Amino acid sequence: MTSYRQIIYHIVFRTKHHHPTLPPEHKKELYMYIHGIIKNKNCHLYRINGVENHIHILTDLHPSIALADFMKDIKVASSLWLKKSGKFTKFVGWSEGYGAFTCSNRDKNTIIEYIKNQEEHHKKISSREEYISLLKEHGVEFDEKYLL
Repeated sequence: MTSYRQIIYHIVFRTKHHHPTLPPEHKKELYMYIHGIIKNKNCHLYRINGVENHIHILTDLHPSIALADFMKDIKVASSLWLKKSGKFTKFVGWSEGYGAFTCSNRDKNTIIEYIKNQEEHHKKISSREEYISLLKEHGVEFDEKYLL
């Protein structure tokens, strides 16, 4: 019997202390590096983008991989790469935790467009406001003290 699945996540994670340590002129290289990590895990990257203090990823997650392990691998490997590259001199690490929201296939294109337009989006809304909005939209209970 063949197994079928569709596990799509919209993932958001921030830099340590939410500091703007991802300069726009080098983010494409970072995204290509993260894309390589995702591809090596037999997952499919639909879209990656962000701003100086956080990243959004829309990805298919292979069923053999636990979300927590997936995120740990992305954060550890990219953190080492960021520090070694010499292009992200203010980067000290990723914050603990992340937001991960399951998505339906019918919403995929809308989320891809949302992620594509991060720079424009954040001219109107702060990263914190965006994150709280995502948590509320997906019915995730949260404690504001952990969102600083």
